[in-house]
Amino acid sequence: MNQESQQTALAQKPPRQFSVPLSATRRGARLARLLAVEQLESWGVPLDPARLIVAELATNAVLHGRVPGRSFRLTLAVPAPGLLRIEVTDTRAESLPVRNPTPSESGYGLLLVDTLSTRWGVRQGPVPCKTVWAECAFAPLGPTVHPPR
Repeated sequence: MNQESQQTALAQKPPRQFSVPLSATRRGARLARLLAVEQLESWGVPLDPARLIVAELATNAVLHGRVPGRSFRLTLAVPAPGLLRIEVTDTRAESLPVRNPTPSESGYGLLLVDTLSTRWGVRQGPVPCKTVWAECAFAPLGPTVHPPR
């Protein structure tokens, strides 16, 4: 298959989406990162910077968005070729992240998300939820070529 055929095949694939609820615990945040890596690898999406963004957003959901007895949701989507959207939804809509944080306000986490993503933001609702999302542009990984033995 030539490069033009591969690009046409990629453009014709339906959007890919993965979504999973996770416990609002440190273990849930770690599982979010591990599941994201597995899903991104299966889609042929580069792991970095996505896994760092997932780790930060999931950790924030556990630390700042946690409501006892309620989970958070990780959603990954490739809505168009070369674009990854990461969403983390928690149940504390009143606890919004600071858009242009300084390290003294919130640590380095959202500065990292701001630096590594193409863009990011917050969507409120449905009550009592909020979703913090980030988008990353990426070049699709090529086929794995193994050297001859």
